[in-house]
Amino acid sequence: MISEYNTFVDQLVQALAQGHPHQLQWVLLAYAGTGVLLWSLRGRGWALMYVAMIPFVNWSFSWAPTLHLPFAPAFGFNPVTVVTGLVLVVRDFAQREMEHKVLVAMACGVAWSFYYASPHIALASAIAFALAESVDWALFTFTRYSLSTRVMLSSLIAAPLDTTVFLYGAKFLTFPNWLMSVFGKLLGAYVVYETLRRQEKKSAFSDSEMEIEAET
Repeated sequence: MISEYNTFVDQLVQALAQGHPHQLQWVLLAYAGTGVLLWSLRGRGWALMYVAMIPFVNWSFSWAPTLHLPFAPAFGFNPVTVVTGLVLVVRDFAQREMEHKVLVAMACGVAWSFYYASPHIALASAIAFALAESVDWALFTFTRYSLSTRVMLSSLIAAPLDTTVFLYGAKFLTFPNWLMSVFGKLLGAYVVYETLRRQEKKSAFSDSEMEIEAET
């Protein structure tokens, strides 16, 4: 039991410090600084989760297996792409906490990506991320749709853009890779969309009941 715990701790340290345990104290200090910065800008749980997910996703692409469809081997699917789609959704919630200051959180996430991912992957991710998140930010800022609709629309626009730029920059751009990556991202976004839509309908129904009771 103790040996399993020690193994887990060692693996966690290796992951946090990107295989350089001697850098752990500096990494933890940088994490603390990032947290303090976000907190000072009114970033709370969603903002912290958002920044943490970005380097995690980039790091995961280096080890996560690609699953191939048995009837179409060229169509590979990386499970991490579902989490990538959720990053776009979590950013929307982070913006509700921080408003336009969410741009600072976006910059922090990109900066951490350069530590956890290889340089060419990080650069491709940073460019794709900046473009897609800018589109997402603009749509979420300047439209007045319901939260669920904004989440789904932003993902529909940002996911294909992010995927195209990232795969091209990382030299992985093929139609099967593009199609399956976009599918994975939109799948994650759709799950959140459906959850939010049901909550909105339930809330609207409750408000209607309260209005009827008030009139009677």
